[in-house]
Amino acid sequence: MKNKYIGYLALVPFAVVVILYELLPLLQLVYSSLIGKESETFGLENFIKIFTTPLYQQAIINSVKISLISAIIGIIVAFIGARFATEATPRVQNAFTMLLNMTSNFSGVPLAFAFMVLMGNTGVLTLLARENSIPFLSTFDLYSGDGLMLLYIYFQIPLSTLLLIPAFAGIRPEWRQAAMLLNAGPLDYWFRIAIPNLLPSILGTLSVLFANALAAYASAYALVSNNYALLQITSKYKGDVEIDRATGGALAVVLILLMVVATLINNYFTKRNTKGRDLV
Repeated sequence: MKNKYIGYLALVPFAVVVILYELLPLLQLVYSSLIGKESETFGLENFIKIFTTPLYQQAIINSVKISLISAIIGIIVAFIGARFATEATPRVQNAFTMLLNMTSNFSGVPLAFAFMVLMGNTGVLTLLARENSIPFLSTFDLYSGDGLMLLYIYFQIPLSTLLLIPAFAGIRPEWRQAAMLLNAGPLDYWFRIAIPNLLPSILGTLSVLFANALAAYASAYALVSNNYALLQITSKYKGDVEIDRATGGALAVVLILLMVVATLINNYFTKRNTKGRDLV
């Protein structure tokens, strides 16, 4: 009995940290988002402002669009990479996993700077493309929506590949052998057996990638600053002109709700995938 209470006491420091640094700031954020900037009354004034102002509408649309497209492209490339990793030799698998771990941690401002060095206005690849008359690279504008999309796709691929490799490891070799005995072709095997079994993991990973891109801020800020409409909340809390905590709080709540939806989708497919594997 004493050990039980000692275990509860050990959780007290963690509970204090969660309350002070997560719950209280979250409650303060929600409260500030519900206090109108102009009227200073309790209500949905800030949220109405967000969803009726073209700038904020475009910021939400751009954030969701870039997150969704980069997640879809990342999952497609990751599908090919994860399949390669599971069918490679152990030595190649270790080298590939090490490379994925390094690239997945290369993000934020250093990643944006690396892209500037390579594909900026005077970047290495840009200058080489101009000298050799390569139209796409020589005219590519890194500091635009297309450049931002490329940046997001880059850091989505290693993460999604790492998440899909365990899912591919769960595909049993006997399934392919059974399919071959039943005269099933490669396409039949993949679209009727492999992909349906991988689908919960694929959709769960897709939701993780969407949330990952939606919350990414440092790379986007370093690359385009405020020249491209995104959910850049910190601009409402710092600046030389005016600090707008009310609108910033409302934008943060919208971002949190989008993240919660993505997390719930991920949890749903994760549980479904776990149940499916338990039945096999």
